[in-house]
Amino acid sequence: MDFNLIAMLGDVFGKHGPAAAAVASTYSPGDFSIHFFLQLALIMGACRVVGWAGRKFLGQPQVVGEMIAGVILGPSLLGLYSPDLQAAVFPKEMRSVLYTGAQLGVGLYMFLVGTTLRLDHFASKAKSAIGVSVSGIAAPFVIAFLITPFLLTVPGLFAEGISATNATLFMGACIALTAFPMLARIINEQGLAHTSLGTLALTAGAFDDAVSWCVLALVLAAFGAGPGVAVLAIGGGVLWAAAVVLFGRRVLAPLGRMVEREGHMSHTVLGLTLIAFCVSAFVMDAVGIHAIFGGFIIGAVMPRGLFAAELKKKVEPLTVILLLPMFFTYSGLNTRLDMINSLDLFLIALGVLVASVLAKFGACYVAARLAGEDNRTALGIGALMNSRGLMELIIINIGLQKGIIGPALFSMLVLMAVATTMMATPLFELFYGRKARESGELGAAPGGMA
Repeated sequence: MDFNLIAMLGDVFGKHGPAAAAVASTYSPGDFSIHFFLQLALIMGACRVVGWAGRKFLGQPQVVGEMIAGVILGPSLLGLYSPDLQAAVFPKEMRSVLYTGAQLGVGLYMFLVGTTLRLDHFASKAKSAIGVSVSGIAAPFVIAFLITPFLLTVPGLFAEGISATNATLFMGACIALTAFPMLARIINEQGLAHTSLGTLALTAGAFDDAVSWCVLALVLAAFGAGPGVAVLAIGGGVLWAAAVVLFGRRVLAPLGRMVEREGHMSHTVLGLTLIAFCVSAFVMDAVGIHAIFGGFIIGAVMPRGLFAAELKKKVEPLTVILLLPMFFTYSGLNTRLDMINSLDLFLIALGVLVASVLAKFGACYVAARLAGEDNRTALGIGALMNSRGLMELIIINIGLQKGIIGPALFSMLVLMAVATTMMATPLFELFYGRKARESGELGAAPGGMA
């Protein structure tokens, strides 16, 4: 029997569409399934391998390796050297499927992070958290005000005809952003989840990210989406957060009592818990903030004790190993590091990186010192808050898709996101972690949610 094995394998990834051959120009449900399972296998494999290599050879946490793995699977590496293979395995038609899985993964992860938030620590560190948050927002916008006029003179960085105000607001939001999910993952992997420093950094990071998303809503409103976009995002987000904080703990308390009474989390309780998560994620996504904030805030008011322990045991492994890596890969598929292709653009990218580090690391360090934190703790906070990670990639992807920025500035901001994220753990260990572990203040980094 004569057949071409390569042609047969190639046909597996073709568009089969409905049963009629004449209209087989779109993906059928079976086509999506074929791609999806192969993608999951490649994504998990790449994240495990690169994460292991990052820990062993670079001293980076697992999450940074996963971030790099996402970029490797995208057009920056796999697509650069084998574009046909990359396009066959990760076709554009699959992006929506990956995006949905990515939002579920990162939303569930932040939901679990919310259940570890120590509100008593926040109360004791409220002054520091507020100071760090405000400084982490104000300084980046000042820096953006200073550098954006120059960036506007470089052709192709911003959209044609964009106003200086909108360009400054967008740059300010990008520089002010702290990688909330990435920060949470680093805090867990470094054994800081139940410490006052970890709670302070998480709280300040959440506030800074929320403000950045609200500013982005203002910019999008100015780009033709209308003022209703900004009003809905800011008003809706604040109202939902207030409702959850005021009533959520009381409404959800019976779930905790059921778990304590039965000694384990039943499927019914788990189902009700996940329904609450989905509703909160839906509301925050629908108003235009982001699903991760809905997951985090509902997690923060969930019952503690046995309930939280059972929830973590049942949900965390699948979330971290299977779902969360989709988040990194989806962002990596939209990343093009090869766009910085001249010395002038490289120097501009370097300048943006230095300015971003000074604005975030420097401002948060000074704010923590002024709030009464010792020098070592303030440096540790600055190092953590300077991490931008994949939240940066999300916001700049929106800027690129909406035509606010061009591919070159997008690539510069990707470089800034990767560099500041890779800096976070080594700087934290240098300034705070190493001495804290030697003194017994911190235990050995457990790997947390790795």
